[in-house]
Amino acid sequence: MDYQSLIDTLSPDIVARLRQGIETGRWPDGKPVTPEQREHSLQAVIAWEQQHLPQDQRVGYIDKGKKAGASRSSGSETEQLRWASQHEESKE
Repeated sequence: MDYQSLIDTLSPDIVARLRQGIETGRWPDGKPVTPEQREHSLQAVIAWEQQHLPQDQRVGYIDKGKKAGASRSSGSETEQLRWASQHEESKE
């Protein structure tokens, strides 16, 4: 199963459990979340939310309001996020 197929099979209940693990550092059964599990869970939650939720309900949404939009020279500019794991950061 590839990554996209896995994201497509996640239910809202599973995503809520992943979010709980990320937020509290523990799974619903009380076991601790490892740093690797947290990283993978966060990436899965972000990918799922991008497909299923409006932008203002997603993890990390920041409401910039009208003032931030007015200060830009053109509204067509977008910023891109780059994912980097701890392993990649240590190489730089």
